[in-house]
Amino acid sequence: MELTQSAVNDLLDQLAPGSGYLFLPGDLDPQQLIDLLDGRYGAPRTLVLDGFTDPTVDESKGAALLIPFEDRAVTIRAWAYGDQWIGTGTARDDEGIERAVLVVAHREVPEPSAVAQDADGGGDEDGDADVDWMERLIQITGWTQSAQRPDVDWKELESRLGTALPSDYKRMVETFGDGAFDGFLGLNQEPWTYLREDGLLIWAGTEHENHYCWRTDGDDPDRWPVVVRSFDGEDVPFDSRTAQFVCRILTDPHHPFTMAHFFDTHWFMNYREIV
Repeated sequence: MELTQSAVNDLLDQLAPGSGYLFLPGDLDPQQLIDLLDGRYGAPRTLVLDGFTDPTVDESKGAALLIPFEDRAVTIRAWAYGDQWIGTGTARDDEGIERAVLVVAHREVPEPSAVAQDADGGGDEDGDADVDWMERLIQITGWTQSAQRPDVDWKELESRLGTALPSDYKRMVETFGDGAFDGFLGLNQEPWTYLREDGLLIWAGTEHENHYCWRTDGDDPDRWPVVVRSFDGEDVPFDSRTAQFVCRILTDPHHPFTMAHFFDTHWFMNYREIV
């Protein structure tokens, strides 16, 4: 069997929607399948290794993927993708033969919290003043893991950049780590500076070459507005802070840079596995 991304698509199509699993041909290299899925969905979480199940595995970490195999799973790695868990590795079949396997299961994602809807993308309205947008972002993405980068040396980084950074951005990096919202909006682990002569620091970006920036006006980074530098060089300003802006583009279908048209549920895809 020649394993390619298109072959993986065909296999997943046989399993989706819902839950199910497939034992794969004996000549398939399980690591190749892991690598292909890793390239698509980011770094996996290891649920079972050499027949031993991670004792911390529960529903929030992909336990549903193990149900079909009872105690026959040998090595299973899992990815969260929208409202699905996707897993692969090896398990023993009914005859006790270890074989490569592909499995999907339903993933419960909390309903997104209501986010104020406004066509121009936001604004620090009176009703938004007391909103903890990072907590709302955690709820929207169904995030259940521990903080991925709790020990970032912000003092060193800010000294190197010559400026303090927005507190919600720092919380975002500490909480989610290296990866992308909905596998699309990549979160920079430190701001990119090559638009600095334009008064912009880049904190995120997309495959479409849009750069999500702050305009660094004033001495209070928590009041820096977001500016999107589009692929054609146009600057689109928003009167929103960082976490507030991400919440809105994930859930507001009227936002100019909305992602709500593409996904009904939202998640953060890890590029690195930090358990």
